[in-house]
Amino acid sequence: MRAAPTILHLDMDAFYASAEQAAKPSLRGKPVVVGGLGPRGVVATASYEARRFGVHSAMPMAQARRLAPNAAYLVPRFALYRSVSDQVMELLGRLSPLVEPLSLDEAFVDLEAGGTADDTASALEIGRQLREAIEAVTGLSGSVGLAGSKMLAKIASEEAKPDGIRLIAPGTEREHLAPMPVRTLPGVGPATADHLRRAGMTTVDDLAEAGEAELVRLLGKAHGASLHRMAIGLDDRPVVAERDAKSVSVEDTFDMDLHDRVRVRTEVERLADRCVQRLRGAGRSGRTVVLKVRRYDFSTLTRSETLRGPTDDPAVVREAAARLLESVDTTGGVRLLGVGVTGLADFTQEDLFAQAAGERAAAVPPEVTEERPQDAPGGGERPSEPEPGQPGPEDAEQLAARRWPAGHDVCHEVHGHGWVQGSGVGRVTVRFEEPGSQPGRVRTFRVDDPELRAAEPLPLVRDAPDYSSWPASRPKSRSGAGPEGAASRP
Repeated sequence: MRAAPTILHLDMDAFYASAEQAAKPSLRGKPVVVGGLGPRGVVATASYEARRFGVHSAMPMAQARRLAPNAAYLVPRFALYRSVSDQVMELLGRLSPLVEPLSLDEAFVDLEAGGTADDTASALEIGRQLREAIEAVTGLSGSVGLAGSKMLAKIASEEAKPDGIRLIAPGTEREHLAPMPVRTLPGVGPATADHLRRAGMTTVDDLAEAGEAELVRLLGKAHGASLHRMAIGLDDRPVVAERDAKSVSVEDTFDMDLHDRVRVRTEVERLADRCVQRLRGAGRSGRTVVLKVRRYDFSTLTRSETLRGPTDDPAVVREAAARLLESVDTTGGVRLLGVGVTGLADFTQEDLFAQAAGERAAAVPPEVTEERPQDAPGGGERPSEPEPGQPGPEDAEQLAARRWPAGHDVCHEVHGHGWVQGSGVGRVTVRFEEPGSQPGRVRTFRVDDPELRAAEPLPLVRDAPDYSSWPASRPKSRSGAGPEGAASRP
């Protein structure tokens, strides 16, 4: 524990939804829900306007639609979110060499290690400056918590939401924690909370009063001792600058179970390509390919294959994933597929895999094609069938939704930049507007309109201020700043 509140926790406010509102002028001030839009989709983020209807993260999308039927429902645009996250993390990196990202929109910063704060007044001032810088560069708001430990800094940022700053003064930790529910503490999930409730402990103060020995008896030595320390406000975990990723993976849940084996393989290959894109984006390679299959009855199977060396070749990962699929029975239907790569490294061994691919090609016998009689049994010409891997009529709407996901960017040769409001019945509806513009007009096109194409997200803020020299020196405190700070805009 530190004597000064020099650990900062930043949490962007309703990040995905706020980014969508900033990018789409017609959605500002309106309920926005971001997540999977199919019957099995879940909410990733809901704007504060949508939260007033009871919509929250991890809620089934079908339930969200019942609670807020008039909200805008959008598919996530991770390219935009990563771009904004990079801007935010760059600002945090100017405060300290010790920045610990937890996700795209959340991170700890050790202000003491960066020499940017060493007491209450300077910590509050740098927190205020950070929030101002984030809004100027990205157009979005973030909430800041300051404390002498990571646990308390995160609790403070949660109390500051939305769009505020909160400081928990060192020495007041136990008093601050006492009335809070036990689930406030890290590591206390629903099962542990229920176990503690049955033992008569519902608040953090109950845990502190119970003592370490009782918690060890209930939860085991490691968990019980750790929980007691946190209950009395002790948390010595350092801010770790880099967390080495152990794996890279992607997965999709399908609106309807997949039964066609060719379609299942096509989806596995598509996921393998996406996985390699993420792998390359992180500058890594991997040695073990993992396939995840969740079947119609919710049983989940995983299969893995360890290659002869690390690779980031999409063809190699596709082939490995396809081989793994051959060992899985999918006849009952598949509701989820995932492809991942583990055993990460920062180099590749492409020569080995090119050699292996050549050996496999030489060993494959010539393809045998089956001749089909002109007349099918029973007379008459046999009905045409889709080529292997090509969609049938029943897949047309699903493919249209994949090509034109709701909320994603498009560009029209005549009307310019816009975003997809929805698609169906062979049509796609687009609203033409940009960040910083007035709400735009809506037009409808055929899904195969040659003048309409997918586009990259536009920056949320044009001509953002230059913060390359920020902060110039350790900030001076503002007069009248109390030790707690206010959970509101400065």
